Amino acid sequence: MSFGIALSGINAAQTDLNVTANNIANSATNGFKQSRSEFAELFAVSPQGVSSNQFGNGTKVAAVAQQFTQGTINNTANNLDLAISGQGFFVLSDGGARAYTRAGAFQVDNAGYVVNSQNQRLQVYPAGTGNFNTSTLSDLRLVTSESSPQATSKIETVFNLPANVAAPTTTPFDPATATSYNEARSTTIYDSLGAAHTASMYFVKTANPNEWSMHVYVDGNAVGGAQTLTYSSTGELTAPANGQVALPAYGPADGLATGAAPITLSFDLAGTTQYGDKFSMTSNYQDGYTTGRLIGIDIDSTGAVQARFTNGRSTLLGQVAMASFSNPQGLQQLGNTNWSETNASGQPLFGQAGGSGLGLVQSGALEASNVDITAQLVNMITAQRNFQANAQMIQTADQVTQTIINIR
Repeated sequence: MSFGIALSGINAAQTDLNVTANNIANSATNGFKQSRSEFAELFAVSPQGVSSNQFGNGTKVAAVAQQFTQGTINNTANNLDLAISGQGFFVLSDGGARAYTRAGAFQVDNAGYVVNSQNQRLQVYPAGTGNFNTSTLSDLRLVTSESSPQATSKIETVFNLPANVAAPTTTPFDPATATSYNEARSTTIYDSLGAAHTASMYFVKTANPNEWSMHVYVDGNAVGGAQTLTYSSTGELTAPANGQVALPAYGPADGLATGAAPITLSFDLAGTTQYGDKFSMTSNYQDGYTTGRLIGIDIDSTGAVQARFTNGRSTLLGQVAMASFSNPQGLQQLGNTNWSETNASGQPLFGQAGGSGLGLVQSGALEASNVDITAQLVNMITAQRNFQANAQMIQTADQVTQTIINIR
């Protein structure tokens, strides 16, 4: 009996050493979660019930339990490196089969999909109109086409015209003659194909008090006639109404030869004034932009993925999906720091980072293994002592048996 009891102890100690060795071997594996051996005694119960002189039959490894404690988060220089601060798992698609991981080292494959080193695709909630479609999951794919342009339709400008200047001595107005106007400013606008054009504003003081004329030219061609601006005795704009100036379309007949649609401009001059003795322009905004190339990816703490383009625009590509389980220790290890659901773990509960008990996503960082090397080395010594002690028990039992055999 003592041989079997000691042998069960040796087997349990060997399993404990194996678990410890695996923990130590993966101490540098991103997203790895250490395990621990949990032992239980073996006890035989006789048909007659409990006896006062009953003893145990040894031990066994009842479970090798995974420990899903938080690992250290280390910063990296890659925006596609993702770490979870808190509970939850990233969702992966492996040819349609789902897997779950805490290892967030992602990259882009040749088709633009965000994948890990096993070519498993990161799952996201696709971008909808102003939000995300949380009813379905899809592969995260980085757009490779250019960002489409937008034609300028509105120019909002704020300037101050000098109140004490005289009307120009040269008439009529001619943009090529500097003495025929008082001030001039230009801004870049865009047509529907993203081509840039120069819109110039010329300001001419009239003979009437507090009255100015604004002439607009695009690429040196006049757009509409002179626009009259009238200010009050305190310097506020009184005409046109609400400061809105609408110009006729600037099209091919006017010199727009790019094949784009005509440009229809309107000016918002509500913030302009006539004060002091100096001209100043403090704001000049136009709502158009040219085409843009992808220059970067940003992922915020909620997992929202945005593509940034050279034209200053950004596009939502999706939101990183997260999963949680009622019993994470019931997950089945698949290797490569992946897990799959089992009946013991329960079905995955999908959600968004920061909600429903799920942690936040940190871009440009990786979660390190949660293995404590010092604790593992201590456990290794303990398991080794247990193994030695059980081996000594077998040796002692052998000596006792040999002594009995040698009795004559």
